[in-house]
Amino acid sequence: MLATALLRQAGRRETAKVASMTQTRSIHDLTFRKKTGQTMFTHGRGGRSSTNGHIATVFGCTGFLARYVVNKLARQGTQVVVAYRDPDEARHLKVAGDLGQIIPLEFDLKNREQIMECVRHSDIVYNLVGRDYETKNFTFNDVHVEGSRLIAEAAAEAGVARFVQVSALNAAEDSTSAFLRTKYLGEQAVREVIPDATIARPGTMYGHEDRFLNRIGDGDGWQFWVNEGKAKIYPVSAIDVAQALEVMFLADSTAGKTYELYGPRAMTYQQIYELAREISMKPLPIRSLPLPIAKFAASLIDKLPYNQMISPDLIERMTLDDKPTPGALGFKDLYIEPVDLQNVGIHYLRRFRSNAVFDLPYEKGEGEVKKGLYHVID
Repeated sequence: MLATALLRQAGRRETAKVASMTQTRSIHDLTFRKKTGQTMFTHGRGGRSSTNGHIATVFGCTGFLARYVVNKLARQGTQVVVAYRDPDEARHLKVAGDLGQIIPLEFDLKNREQIMECVRHSDIVYNLVGRDYETKNFTFNDVHVEGSRLIAEAAAEAGVARFVQVSALNAAEDSTSAFLRTKYLGEQAVREVIPDATIARPGTMYGHEDRFLNRIGDGDGWQFWVNEGKAKIYPVSAIDVAQALEVMFLADSTAGKTYELYGPRAMTYQQIYELAREISMKPLPIRSLPLPIAKFAASLIDKLPYNQMISPDLIERMTLDDKPTPGALGFKDLYIEPVDLQNVGIHYLRRFRSNAVFDLPYEKGEGEVKKGLYHVID
């Protein structure tokens, strides 16, 4: 009797083990693209070590924002084609997804065949290609307009179901900034080719690898600003922007729409510097420069090899207020609540403290109580 019971118990365990290894499929395991009718089959239990059947191509994958986008797509089981120019700069993306989920492909922005190779298997393409400065090989127009047009044409020819173009807040045809003008023209170029493309316009982004808070924290004694730091911006977390782009991945309702993605609080550069001083516990001295002198100095620095920090156009953008479009779609329409820089700034600025004060706490709102610097600006 005992032997029979043990055998039955062992049999039940083996049956349960086999059942757990069996892939169960239901109607909810299938998704499809409305535009193309293409069916996606999922494999696995969901998450990083599964496959959701989608293939996404991310251009500009070695940039600041793209690393978060690639990670968010890959960890839900999407196979991601990362289109790169320098293999060393794309190396860190290999671990963003499971084995075989990250597919690196080299491309040249002026080579149509290479771009076509990057998109021909994909059902969604993200264009995050952008430049803060011009080089002898690539102008703002080459990158933001002609490059965007070429990528959109390749995606249309390959029958890609969704196209997401990342532009910039304040992009306008009459902007005094060449960067913002060409970003706007890039939007128009993409919409001419793919009318239902989704346009995302993020504001000034911050994060661990940014050129915004890191420039402030690193520039002890060498900081300059124009317009006395009075320009108002809506700083936004790169993680929030990446989450918005992730939502657009499956939300076909976002096709053909433009989303302005900016933070919940307007702050002047002066207020941001004061916040950085309080958190980093460093003086971070800053000097004001007249706009013509600042642009002239930036034009000289811009001629230096490997300069990626400052340009005359960046100086011009530092004088412009963020002006969100009234009634424009934004985070709330994607059911996302963006974080406030004042609340999370310590995560990005603490590393600039000296070891003597590194572990000291920072009381949120300390600046508001003491100096009244962080009120919301309408």
